[in-house]
Amino acid sequence: MRDRLIQLSCLALAIVALLGGGALLPRIVAVSDERGMRYTDVSVEGAPPIVALGTAIGTLRGIIVDYLWIKATWQKQAGLFHEAMADADLITKLQPRFGEVWAFHGHNMAYNISVLTNTPEERWSWVKAGIDLVRNKGIRYNPNDLILYKELAFWFAHKVDSYSDDAHLHYKRELAREWQMLLGTPPVPMDQRIAWIEAIKDAPDTLEEAEARTPGVKALVERLTSGLSGFDRRFQFALDRQFLMNHGRWAAVKESPYAKLLQLDERYKANDPVYAEFDRVFADPANEAALRTLVLFLRKKVLRDDYNMDPAVMWEFTRDAGPLDWRHPQAHAYYWATLGQKIAEKRSNTDDDVYKIVNNDRVSIQAMQAMARSGLVIYDPFSGDNPGRLTDPRWIKAIDRYFTTLYEKHYGTRGAGGDSFCDFYENFMSSAVCELYHIGDYEGAQAILDRLDRLFGRTGLIPNSKYESPLDTFVVNTTRGEYEYQPEFARRDVYGWLERGFREGLLLNRPKILEDAIRESRNLIEFFQGNRYYDFVNRFGEKRMADLVSDLRDSVRFVFQKVMLDASQPIYDRLTMYNKAPEEQRRLVYDDIKGPLAAEYAANPLSQMLPIERALPEPPGMDEFRAARAAEAAKKAEQPSGGRSSDAETK
Repeated sequence: MRDRLIQLSCLALAIVALLGGGALLPRIVAVSDERGMRYTDVSVEGAPPIVALGTAIGTLRGIIVDYLWIKATWQKQAGLFHEAMADADLITKLQPRFGEVWAFHGHNMAYNISVLTNTPEERWSWVKAGIDLVRNKGIRYNPNDLILYKELAFWFAHKVDSYSDDAHLHYKRELAREWQMLLGTPPVPMDQRIAWIEAIKDAPDTLEEAEARTPGVKALVERLTSGLSGFDRRFQFALDRQFLMNHGRWAAVKESPYAKLLQLDERYKANDPVYAEFDRVFADPANEAALRTLVLFLRKKVLRDDYNMDPAVMWEFTRDAGPLDWRHPQAHAYYWATLGQKIAEKRSNTDDDVYKIVNNDRVSIQAMQAMARSGLVIYDPFSGDNPGRLTDPRWIKAIDRYFTTLYEKHYGTRGAGGDSFCDFYENFMSSAVCELYHIGDYEGAQAILDRLDRLFGRTGLIPNSKYESPLDTFVVNTTRGEYEYQPEFARRDVYGWLERGFREGLLLNRPKILEDAIRESRNLIEFFQGNRYYDFVNRFGEKRMADLVSDLRDSVRFVFQKVMLDASQPIYDRLTMYNKAPEEQRRLVYDDIKGPLAAEYAANPLSQMLPIERALPEPPGMDEFRAARAAEAAKKAEQPSGGRSSDAETK
């Protein structure tokens, strides 16, 4: 009887404890969320299968991880990078929630091991492997670790977009090519850019949903499956990233002026049966609607599965920040740094860890700065050229707004606080004055100069006369000496002069402005590419610094093309500029602009009065120009490196 009473008492006590624990659990979970004590917002979210390995080892796991971490650190210091990578890989399996080791592992591949290789292709494979590791695994398993977001963003900004690595031009070409094939060419006007990424955000999540939205999607997939079944040894058909890349290659061949010059469409259809089958299906007008829905579905799926990127967030950042072009490394730097703010910042919001937030915010605003200087990308994946990167003044206002947000956010932060961003803002806006001046936006440049004077000049905390100079004098004084420390400013000035020359010189019938712009651009390019500070040729045969600025012909082509396709400018004005331009310059851009301008012109009332052939006449000598351009492209294609796209994307 006594034993029975004891048992009943213990049972009652256990029930009371369980009920009490259940009542306390919601509060415990809430506190853990508030104080960032969990790895994810849902306890099972992001948990990889390899967690079971570490759990099985039990208490010995901590001792083993400590030993391996010390060993890996020593190996790295000793230059034993491959050995350190093996131990770091084991640590990630034993303790996947250890964010620092993912950063260590990725940095080791992207920086240390990559520079030990002998070709740009090998270097890029290691850089990409480091990026993929942290983006696709480290952040999935540690979604609230701010350091991982900041490190990943920094690698895009520094390793890929900076010019310190001998192979940086190859990295830029490869990244541009990859995202060109994945997403295609983004439209330039801001409203169209937002709608372009919104279409991916709103795409179907499943094949069944795609069929319900656009009947014919499943029939299209069945036709592709049947048509490609005979090539199993070469091409395993699946609705995956590789299929999307093949579609992107097909679309690029159809759009690319260089592909037309090299007759790639005919060559591929004759020599590549997989491409030929794709062409039969994709080019069929009956499949147009179903193909569009299928491609949008795949883009959404691939972004999530293969790149751990959320199209809804990509759309949100484009809508709220500026015209992100995913072919540009800094767009990815901005995405990951800003996503870290949204998701992981709460875990670092303490006095001891606030520096992590400040450093991450710096990467974010510096990415915006870089896109203001080079964010407008012009790229043909079959040209072998470096991507054309033009200034995009639309980011200037975005940075102005964002600076105010960061200043208020960090006003009370320990250390420099909000003032840590003031130097950045002052330097960038001084540069923005020069940029707007060079493209002829004198009113905008003067407005920024006046704002700088109010904040940092005569009415600033320490009054000075730095910003009271006349606008033209300020620009000359600011530009002088910049190139040695920030060589990308040379590209900014060349493109700025040329854009002003086309807009003012041609539209206002003042040819001397264009002549002066071309002369100044030629002088600057010759100075920059011939200066002993910049003509260093790296081990891969490219000028690491001088090639930041294209030669005069390519610079003219990039800028004139940008001006002609700028939908914010009335099409009548653009056609006027085209017809007033010298024949040589018209030949440079005619094949690139004819398609987009013809489509835009067709919706304009002018097309009812004047056919496009008369509004946009083909300049004389185009046959000879195309032949010379094709020969040049073929010569580049024969080179062992230089960013050529492969002839096949098949598996």
